Amino acid sequence: MAEIKRIFLIVIDSCGCGYEPDAELFGDVGANTLATIRRSEQFHCPNMERLGLFHIDGFSPEAGDDFQGTPEGVYGRLRERSMGKDTTVGHWEIAGVISEKPLPVYPEGFPAEVIREFEEKTGRKVICNKPYSGTEVIRDYGEEHMKTGALIVYTSADSVFQIAANEAVVPVEQLYEYCRIAREMLTGDHGVGRVIARPFVGTDSSNFQRTPRRHDFSIAPPAKTMLDALQEAGLASIGIGKIRDIFAGRGVDDCAFTTPTVSNADGMEKTKALLQEDFRGLAFVNLVETDMTYGHRRDVDGYAGAVSAFDRWLGEFLPLMGKEDVLMITADHGCDPGFRGTDHTREYVPFLACGQALRQNVNLKTRASFADIAKTILDIWEIEAPEIPGESFKKDILL
Repeated sequence: MAEIKRIFLIVIDSCGCGYEPDAELFGDVGANTLATIRRSEQFHCPNMERLGLFHIDGFSPEAGDDFQGTPEGVYGRLRERSMGKDTTVGHWEIAGVISEKPLPVYPEGFPAEVIREFEEKTGRKVICNKPYSGTEVIRDYGEEHMKTGALIVYTSADSVFQIAANEAVVPVEQLYEYCRIAREMLTGDHGVGRVIARPFVGTDSSNFQRTPRRHDFSIAPPAKTMLDALQEAGLASIGIGKIRDIFAGRGVDDCAFTTPTVSNADGMEKTKALLQEDFRGLAFVNLVETDMTYGHRRDVDGYAGAVSAFDRWLGEFLPLMGKEDVLMITADHGCDPGFRGTDHTREYVPFLACGQALRQNVNLKTRASFADIAKTILDIWEIEAPEIPGESFKKDILL
């Protein structure tokens, strides 16, 4: 088998590819993020189509597609075994942790005792305390926040405790400290997946705007992950985007290339820059704008355009890959912009892979868990981690 030195694992956040068999439990029967954006005139993805995007289970090539030939990559879809449909459990499962118990959610807002403790520890009152859209909550509560100094606390269908504050009222570092206080509080039965700082700027509801200084404070994974195993084996474990936040820093190298990003374009450029670096191991990348900017706002054309922008970048990235490089592309859940509501959707996720060390036109069909990705990556480097679930498909894809 050919030597593999570097694996670039890129998560197109929320780009699901069809509702799962248990979608009825989540109210998501009929959701299909990829099918929805495929119908947009803004969707042009010849590079991913060439790898086999529309040959995965549930799809077939159509006359309007950019590519009609035989797939040149590895392709398939993966089912989520974790009880959830959010960023945290999706990424954890990709890394080999299956969450049998769903993380807590708060459709009626957080209990009074939680809010009271948070107010006591921060010295600030709380307003809102409801599930809300991030852009709408600052529009509706931003002016009250600026007049009173009270923190805007809100949640969503995900397991999140979000704190919004205007940077002119609460400096960003102070907002981060409030998030650390919440993170320390929210454990056990109230152990939400993420506490999220949501800074914004502007003078009134007509011009409030969120800034890129968002920061996630995640609960630590409850078990060993692929990232832990890579570090133990002496391999690189680099996180670009919100990867470090999602894993609460655990298993992610503290290096110049482990960095947050301000946009998908920023994340893609940092990933491309890594091609010039000499390392052996994994670069784990999250591109969040598909979810945050377009999926939750139900912007079909914007979502399609963002995926197409990634595909254009892919056309630049692929020729620069070395013979010992492998690229893997997947997602962490769905967020169908053509579906009802503004929440994530319970979907399969696509999987594409390519590299000179891999076979072409390999159909992995439907895999039983996102964790198969972790098991395969560890198997490629012959790292023994029996406690990590999943089934490796290494033998199916390597030359």
